[in-house]
Amino acid sequence: MIGRWPLSWSLARRFRRKQERSGFLSFISASSTLGIALGSMVLIAGLSVMNGFETMLEQRFLSLVPQVEFTAVKGTLRDPEDVIRKSLAHPQVIAARPVIRTQAMVQQGTRFTGVQVEGIATDQQRAITDYMDDEVWSTLQQTPRGVVLGKQLAADLKLSKGDSVTLLVAEQGSFREPRRIRLELLGTFSFGGQVDHQYAYVNLDTARDLIGVASGVTSVELEVRDIFAAQQVANEVGHELNDYLYLDHWMRSQGHLYRDIQLVRLVMYLVLVLVLAVASFNIVSTLIMTVQEKQRHIGILRTMGLRQSAVLRIFIWQGLQNGLLGIIIGAIGGIGLSLALPDLMKFIEYLTGRTILASDVYFVSEIPVSLQWQDVVLVSLIAVVMSALATLYPAWYASRTQVIQAIQRS
Repeated sequence: MIGRWPLSWSLARRFRRKQERSGFLSFISASSTLGIALGSMVLIAGLSVMNGFETMLEQRFLSLVPQVEFTAVKGTLRDPEDVIRKSLAHPQVIAARPVIRTQAMVQQGTRFTGVQVEGIATDQQRAITDYMDDEVWSTLQQTPRGVVLGKQLAADLKLSKGDSVTLLVAEQGSFREPRRIRLELLGTFSFGGQVDHQYAYVNLDTARDLIGVASGVTSVELEVRDIFAAQQVANEVGHELNDYLYLDHWMRSQGHLYRDIQLVRLVMYLVLVLVLAVASFNIVSTLIMTVQEKQRHIGILRTMGLRQSAVLRIFIWQGLQNGLLGIIIGAIGGIGLSLALPDLMKFIEYLTGRTILASDVYFVSEIPVSLQWQDVVLVSLIAVVMSALATLYPAWYASRTQVIQAIQRS
């Protein structure tokens, strides 16, 4: 004996096959399937791109930007070792590093260019070392008065390795002539974006000469396990410290980047869910016309003992067949488009001769993609739910068909 659900599925397939012979109904049905497929495909690919930018933000950009930072209100920290020790005692803190940050001007002839100078402890490995040659990093560790500039900044100033670089640093709260120090350019780093135009790295001793102090550091920066817990870590560690200092974290200084990504993700969800909703309306139209066309068949099936609930299931299954086909095509297409998107963008750049993501402006030079299977499942479930909701009214309308009136229809 055939079960209720298999019987409803078989009748739904038969109705759908006959529907495909009708040109107009077939066109509307194909439109709904294509709309769901396109909506699902674009939503999966879009979410993969947003995931890619978020991953690059977390793993690349935030590896260079201080995740948590404690900065002296004036001058240098009184006891940076105490700050480091108490910071490392927190379970979320991976590393704590002393830093000296200052603003300077690079003088090249009559030209002056602003630069952010960071004095770093060269006995500790840092993320910036991944973006410079090992020889440059080794030289910075060994050379007392050397500097490493961003690649684009060195190019703008027409400087090369071994050239002399003059830095001017103004003393805080003073109108006297700025402190002038001459350094040797040891090499360059290439991170991408504005960092390459604005940053310079020196060792801590050189940085102390720049700001005119004999010892100490201006800041201690922390690397944390969970970057989204940065604000909590800053507050918890800050309450344990005795120094009068500023508490800062990346969500305050760079959080707008993350919020922008989340905003674009939300807008993408809303727009493409509306696209899926419009495609689902075609399912409603198709089923309503199918119900009108199959009135006599429904009446005959009812006289043969088919219950109203079975009629309801028939048209739910018929509508879901359109939706499921579109979802399968959209999921496969979305996965393929996500994986092929970086190469596709390169091909478009080759054809147009234009760079979509310029490396001297953005910290990425190609579209980042991170395909996550939970996004594919989520998009598919949303499409299934919307397809199922679109079938409810036509299926209910079919189940309410009056048997005698339906049979009398010609």
